[in-house]
Amino acid sequence: MAPPAGFSPEILPKLAELESALGTALRGKTEVVRLSLVCLLARGHLLIEDVPGVGKTTLAHALASSVSGRFHRLQFTSDMLPSDVLGVTIYNVQSETFEFKPGPVFTNFLLADEINRTTPKTQSALLEAMNEAQVSIDGHSHALPRPFMVVATQNPLEHHGTYPLPESQLDRFLMRLRIGYPDGASEREILRNAPAISPRAVSSPLVAEDVLRLQDAVQGVAVDDSLVDYMLAIVERTRNHESLALGVSPRGSQALYRAVQALALLEGRDYATPDDVKRLAAPLFAHRVVINTRTTLVERRADMGERIIAGILSQVEVPL
Repeated sequence: MAPPAGFSPEILPKLAELESALGTALRGKTEVVRLSLVCLLARGHLLIEDVPGVGKTTLAHALASSVSGRFHRLQFTSDMLPSDVLGVTIYNVQSETFEFKPGPVFTNFLLADEINRTTPKTQSALLEAMNEAQVSIDGHSHALPRPFMVVATQNPLEHHGTYPLPESQLDRFLMRLRIGYPDGASEREILRNAPAISPRAVSSPLVAEDVLRLQDAVQGVAVDDSLVDYMLAIVERTRNHESLALGVSPRGSQALYRAVQALALLEGRDYATPDDVKRLAAPLFAHRVVINTRTTLVERRADMGERIIAGILSQVEVPL
């Protein structure tokens, strides 16, 4: 197989080194680390959702700081304003003109820590940035740096003082990952090496230009027509499922297409497979669907969404 267009073979060792470094920061979670890199290569934004203390911020910080680019962390609180994220236009007395002062969003990697702790007004300030890589203030549009990625964290179990992300905001996240508790061996290693574990210690084998080249190379990964039909069949099932009030949007379909290409490239292939779709369907779709209110919620919405997606995968015929 020929390599994808724009692919530079010398970048793959750097990518492997980056994956290994992230695995050091978040021990025992190989699949979570790999999928977070898939999100980066697919030009997506990542939502990390789990209980406190399992490494949400550690992974977000490690991923964002592992590439030699601009990085900013925002701790979201209820009193934050959109201008605290986007920036503000102020009047310069000396020049007698209005000047735009860029906010923290003007970076390559924005860590939005506990994003559900800020108000919907401030949450919505990220919508244009995440979808169009630009922000509009006072009638002027300002392009964001490239690459641009939002890595957000939230605790789904704590509801006091939080503002659940609306469907429009969730749809802008290419992927939602849950880390879970480590296994016994990994937790023992965490305890033994606790003083040495720091997200800031992650090396930076990639620079921003490397990421852009990899993102361009993703587009050259071949996706067979039968695989496209398979993805569309899964999406269509979500839109007609009796337990779902809202299925996957066309943005979600596009996200899955890019993600399977990114996963193939990350694993050294220039073609996507049905197994790539199966592996990525739940992380990409479970947070996009809305559970029907008539359905008895005996489990959390996130768990039920994943279970429904798994059921759909078992029903849709897999292409040969």
